[in-house]
Order: sequence, then C-alpha cells, then structure tokens
Amino acid sequence: MSEQGNQPLPKVLIVDDSRMVRASIVKLIRGRFEFREEADGEAGWQALLVDPSIHLVLTDIGMPQLDGYGFLERIRSSKLSRVQELPVIVISGEEDDAVRERARQLGANDFITKGIGAAELLARLDSLTRLAQTRRELEESRAALAKQSPVDPVSGLATESYMTWRGEQDLALARRHQADFSTMVVEIDRYDQLITAYGAHVAQLVTRKLSGILATKVRKEDTVTQIAPSQFVVLTPGTDLGGVCAFALRMQQTLEKLVMTYREDRIRISVTIGVASSSVDGAQSVSELIGVAMKRTQAGRQAGGNRVVSDQGEVTQEAVDRLVKQVVSIDQVLGRIREGAGAAELDAQLPAVVAALMPLLQLMEARLGCGIPLDRLSHYNFGPGAGAEGTKKA
Repeated sequence: MSEQGNQPLPKVLIVDDSRMVRASIVKLIRGRFEFREEADGEAGWQALLVDPSIHLVLTDIGMPQLDGYGFLERIRSSKLSRVQELPVIVISGEEDDAVRERARQLGANDFITKGIGAAELLARLDSLTRLAQTRRELEESRAALAKQSPVDPVSGLATESYMTWRGEQDLALARRHQADFSTMVVEIDRYDQLITAYGAHVAQLVTRKLSGILATKVRKEDTVTQIAPSQFVVLTPGTDLGGVCAFALRMQQTLEKLVMTYREDRIRISVTIGVASSSVDGAQSVSELIGVAMKRTQAGRQAGGNRVVSDQGEVTQEAVDRLVKQVVSIDQVLGRIREGAGAAELDAQLPAVVAALMPLLQLMEARLGCGIPLDRLSHYNFGPGAGAEGTKKA
C-alpha cells in the first residue's frame, strides 16, 4: 500500500461498467489515492460492506444489476454509519440536469464529467475525503465522550455503559430486598421501510420523537437508553411483570394513535415491545434480561408488529388485569414500605396482601388466641384511599 509518511492513502471506490472510464480515473488519481474498482452497483455495495477502509465513492448512473440511483439509496439508508456518511461523487453527463437533480435528492455530494481534468478531480477528492475524515473523528470523539458520560450527547438518554452500570446496581438492590426488576425493549416497526420511503433524516425525526416520549413517561428511578437507530431499552427497578406489561401496553397503544406529518404525507408510527422480569425469567444479569426481552421483541416483529410480548406471548388488557389481580409477594410489599412507599401506592394491594396472609393469621389465632379479627378481615375490602377507619364491607 502506498503511504504519505506513515499515513495510508485514502481509498476511493470507483464504480462504473466501463473499463475505459475506470482506467482513466485510476490514471488521474494514482499516487494520491488508493482505489478499488467495481463494474456495477451491486458489486460496489458488497465492497462497501466488507471494506471499511473506503473513504469515498465515485459512481456512474447507468449500470447493470444495480444502477447508480439504487446504489445511492442503499448507501444513504444503510444502518452502518460509516457507510451512510460516505461522500459520493456521481459521474454524470455535462448537460444532464435531470440526472444530477435526482442524484442530488438521493444524497450525492458532487458531480464530475467523464472528461474531467486531473487537477479538478484531485481537488474535489481531497475536499470530500477531508470532510469524511473529520466526520469519522467527530464520531469517534462522540463515542469516547459517551463512554465517560452518563448521558448520550445526541439522544439525551442514558449511555449504554451507564445503563449497564446502573442496571446492575438496581438489580442487586432488588435481589437484596426480594423485589422485582423488569425491562422493556421498544422497537419502531418497519424502520427500514420508513427510511426507504422518506429518507434517513425523517426516520431520525421519528426516533427523536419516540425518545422524547419515553423520557417523559418513565419514573425518575427508571433508565432509558437507545441501543440502535430503531431500538430502545427501558429498565424499571421495583416493577413486577404485571406492572411492566401494563406500562408497555399503554405505551404501545399511545404510539399507535400517533401520526406525524411530512410534507403532505401522514406517517403512522407503531412499536413492538418485548418485556422481561427477573422474578419470572430468572435472569442473572441485566444483559441477560435485556436479551430475553429482545428475543420477545423479535417474535412480536415476526408476528406483524404493533404489540407487546411477554413470556406468555402477546400481552392483552385482559392478561394485564389478571396479572395485577394475582397474589402479591409479601416480601415485595414489605420492601416497598421500607423504601418509603406511601399509603396511596399500597392501598390497591391490601386485599391481595390480606388474602395471602390469611392462612398464617388463622394459624396464629388458633395457636395463640390473640383476638385477630379474622371474620372482619375476610369480609372487608380495602379500597383505594381507605385506611383503618375507611373500610367498607364487600
């Protein structure tokens, strides 16, 4: 490989079905740039996927298999940031304004004619490769900063490293108090189709919208992190399976009604959410719990999306109601009391607590005869807001 000093030369991918055109461009840039040649857009696309050293793409429009337009669309909609951000120069006819305009709309950075001189071509390549290098350095700096900061500077949410650290702390605390620890993986449905139809910038607007909604809907003790362009993780310490399913279902139903407008198009948004809970799934780490939730998100996506999936399959409102009515863990309630939970938060659980304790209370009364009002406890209903004087007969 040729080098300038100790630095390797930037590499240009030349995609054109004409061997003569490729040869003429190589002759002009040899010694100043490394190069790779491909004869059509499909071969060029495969080269981008396997060769991360490519700094710039120079492509023709009229080619077999995959033309320049399709090649451009794939580049700008790629989920790999190194590919999506690559500068692209289109080889176009000198007077072909329609070709240039369409290529510009698809994300072309510049245009050259097939008879361009060496000085002009090298100047344009130098300018765009410096731009690409600057972008890469900024991305690397942002990634390094994100590792040191608890907040991602782009999304405004917790970084993945902070999420893992905070999650492990919360999971250990939950185990100590025999409480639950749950998680959700939220995925925007048909994200690839959204990029294809409206472009990556519109898809990013949808992602930011969901990011803002999640950030405002969670509790202070919850942690929200974006782990992919279309995926978010929400960690919910102290929340059991019924609680996380109820929250996920509300979120899914809220977003199902959300409509965004772009130009004259109305874009409907939906999400698929996988949920997992430490007490139900027995995960030993936060990453393992997230992995379980992610598999359920994938299953929901394969089933058509726009749904919540738990260990029992798709979550419905009836399933949530059943989970909420199930017998609660006395240890969990005691843990919530130790954490300072108020009466209003625990009132709804009192009937289930009494029902769960009744066998023990009956045994204590039979052995000790201490006057426990078993009859009153079995026939009274503790409704929301009811205290010792606020009980009502069922």
